[in-house]
Amino acid sequence: MREADETTRQRLADALRAEPATPSELAVQLDLTPESVLRHAEHVSRSVDSATTDEQFLVAPPACRECGFDGFDDLLNLPSRCPDCKSESVSEPTLTIE
Repeated sequence: MREADETTRQRLADALRAEPATPSELAVQLDLTPESVLRHAEHVSRSVDSATTDEQFLVAPPACRECGFDGFDDLLNLPSRCPDCKSESVSEPTLTIE
C-alpha cells in the first residue's frame, strides 16, 4: 500500500510497530501535533487490543524527572506538572505495539 493511501491511524500503528516513540517524536514523523497523536493513539489501542490480533498496545507512563513519580491516572496524556512535587519536568509517555 502506498503511504498516501494509508490513514493517519494506519501510519501511526506502523510507526509504533517499528519502534517505541513519544507523542512528540511521532508528531514530527507524521506531521501532526502531539495532542493529535494521542487522540489517534486511543483509537489505535482499541483496534490493536481487540481479540482479533495477537498484538498489544503498550504505554510506558510519563514520569517526573525530579521525584520519579509515575502514577499518572491517564497514561495517554501530556501532563504539565508532577502532582507530587509540582515540578514541570515531566517526561512524555512512550508508546509501542508489540
